[in-house]
Amino acid sequence: MKSNYSEPKIYTGGVQISNWSKLSKLEQKNALKKDWYLYYSYRDLKTLKLVRQAPIKGGANRYKTKRDRYKFLQVLQRNLSVMLQSGFNPYEYNSEIESSFFGNTKIKSTVREEVIAEKAEEKGTTIEDAFILGLSIKKKVLAESSYPKFKSKVNQFKRWLVQQDIKLSDDIKIISKKTVINYLNNVLLSSSSRNRNNSRTDINSLFQLLEDNDIISENFVRSINVLKTEPKRNKTYTPDLEVALFKHLKDNDPILYLFVQFISYNFLRPIEICRLKVKDIDVKDKKIYLKAKNKLVKTKIIPDILIKELPNLEGVQPEMWLFTPSMIGAEWTSKENNKRDYFTKQFKKVKDKFNLGIDYGLYSFRHTFITKLYRDFRKNLTPFEAKSKLKEITGHSTMEALEAYLRDIDGELPEDYSKHLRH
Repeated sequence: MKSNYSEPKIYTGGVQISNWSKLSKLEQKNALKKDWYLYYSYRDLKTLKLVRQAPIKGGANRYKTKRDRYKFLQVLQRNLSVMLQSGFNPYEYNSEIESSFFGNTKIKSTVREEVIAEKAEEKGTTIEDAFILGLSIKKKVLAESSYPKFKSKVNQFKRWLVQQDIKLSDDIKIISKKTVINYLNNVLLSSSSRNRNNSRTDINSLFQLLEDNDIISENFVRSINVLKTEPKRNKTYTPDLEVALFKHLKDNDPILYLFVQFISYNFLRPIEICRLKVKDIDVKDKKIYLKAKNKLVKTKIIPDILIKELPNLEGVQPEMWLFTPSMIGAEWTSKENNKRDYFTKQFKKVKDKFNLGIDYGLYSFRHTFITKLYRDFRKNLTPFEAKSKLKEITGHSTMEALEAYLRDIDGELPEDYSKHLRH
């Protein structure tokens, strides 16, 4: 059955609210000179067509700023939506529904608007509703591998709020900068500065979303400092160890061996490899189509050294996952994070055999082969030329990012300076 109404929408002076910051001050001023209101349609029971109802302003235009006016209309919008879902019909008196909003007195539509407006102005957004909104939006924009971590951090914060006797039914504005600082200090004392910073990042992202949606006036979390942490990066493998690992993988685990080659020769991250499907590998054109974290598709070449290692994929369904536990090119119903964790655990068995500690991992192959490539380039090129060529291959966004990466992995080492130390 078709709905008897359309969801209420907000008219904002003929401009899109998402583009507000891009408008000039004059354009913003002109938009605020116009009436902003709520509009919706309701089905006429005689013609069975949706008919636009009278616009509902509810006193919104007495607010002179975009933030205040839009926030007011948002609450008005939610209230009207609840009424419509409850069976409200603008063509007749709805005693039961209207009494829950306006008391037991039958009222005219114009007065009804004012009462809804009053209720909207009095009622802010609860902590529970604000967090639900934040999580629902983030679920749409974050990668499948990123959202669970974000949700976990937000829910940890919410549980801590409850432990502090802060009710989730309270207005979101009750959470202050001091509240968040106290929580982050608690995380720091119970875990680490890295975990504390990660919590700050996700809470900041949540509160920025709430500011962008006019739920709060300012995101104060971004002004909370980030603590210094010791970066953790996997070490590179020595030449002898690299050879030994490759031989062991080739002889004992062909699937993990090919997985490691994608890291070593194409410089892909484990999570990126787990996203690959058979259709993403174009052997004929030597191209690989990579789904990045932001859901955009990037194209990279497949070097000949890796082309030679690829199995024959002819006849394999394009939608099959390239890497699975049992074979190359098959079904695998598991989340990205779980897939990555599977290969990490498989390599942990290899690490244990070679007595390798926590400083080594799958990422170590990426660091090792980027270092090898850069040092080979440096034999015939200047540092700038070598880095420029390397940047096109590794996919670093800026030269500064690549240089910082090379410093972290000790990719650039000086030549032997013994002659300068002679007596």
